[in-house]
Amino acid sequence: MARPIDILATALAPAIWGSTYIVTTELLPPGHPLTLAVLRALPAGLLLLAVVRQLPPPEWIGRILVLGALNFAVFWSLLFVAAYRLPGGVAATLGAVQPLLVLFLARAALGSPVTLLSVAAALAGLCGVALLVAGPAAALDPVGVFAGLGGAAAMAGGTVFSRKWQPPVPLLTFTAWQLTAGGLLLLPLALLVEPPLPALSGQNLAGLVYLGLIGAALTYYLWFRGLARLEPGPASALGFLSPATAVVLGWGVLGETLSSAQIAGALVVIASVLAAQSAGRRAARLPHSARAV
Repeated sequence: MARPIDILATALAPAIWGSTYIVTTELLPPGHPLTLAVLRALPAGLLLLAVVRQLPPPEWIGRILVLGALNFAVFWSLLFVAAYRLPGGVAATLGAVQPLLVLFLARAALGSPVTLLSVAAALAGLCGVALLVAGPAAALDPVGVFAGLGGAAAMAGGTVFSRKWQPPVPLLTFTAWQLTAGGLLLLPLALLVEPPLPALSGQNLAGLVYLGLIGAALTYYLWFRGLARLEPGPASALGFLSPATAVVLGWGVLGETLSSAQIAGALVVIASVLAAQSAGRRAARLPHSARAV
């Protein structure tokens, strides 16, 4: 059964990821989603590789490439596209379908339980996020919507298979392998389809350093640590904290106002996260033969 400290440490990762939207729109140059994803993943991965000094064995290279693609190359590229083309709230709402996808993918790939409480918690969290971040001025750009849903699907797959494929190495090494793989997969595509970056300002560099070291290296170490100790369903429900953080930062940093509907949405999000953790604890006590809806 998961310890509270494991849940809290894992929750810190999506809480920090919630700052991606404001950092992207306020600190980074627009129009270069793939290049920015490379600059977020590859330097952090290479730095961690220099620390751990261990490359994946040949039999693990295929799996690391798949995980690097799902967790970083595909997910981050689509995340940047959604962040540029949609209001942050709409992008976050689309991403909130991830816990539902994880529940059923984990059932198929891992045999994890899908309980009524876990489904209800995921649906409640999705509704809470919609209340929290979506407003009447929310624009539905088709490319942005596709990117938001595709990013959620990629992250769901990465969450499940990061739990399924646990290499016999320290988590820091596992994180370094995936970050580096994701960056290397993105590099040729970014060079091919995007124009060169303009000269980066100090503000741009600060944003990239933050997203690479804090928003990538640290948070994904905490995330993979949590996936090794928590069931995928309860862990993915912690992702609802990401849009909540985005809204709080918009209120505290950009001076945005909070409506009564948004406050109600925040309370629903918190309740759904707690319900998902309760569902995970109950499922862990079930005999394996009883683990189904």
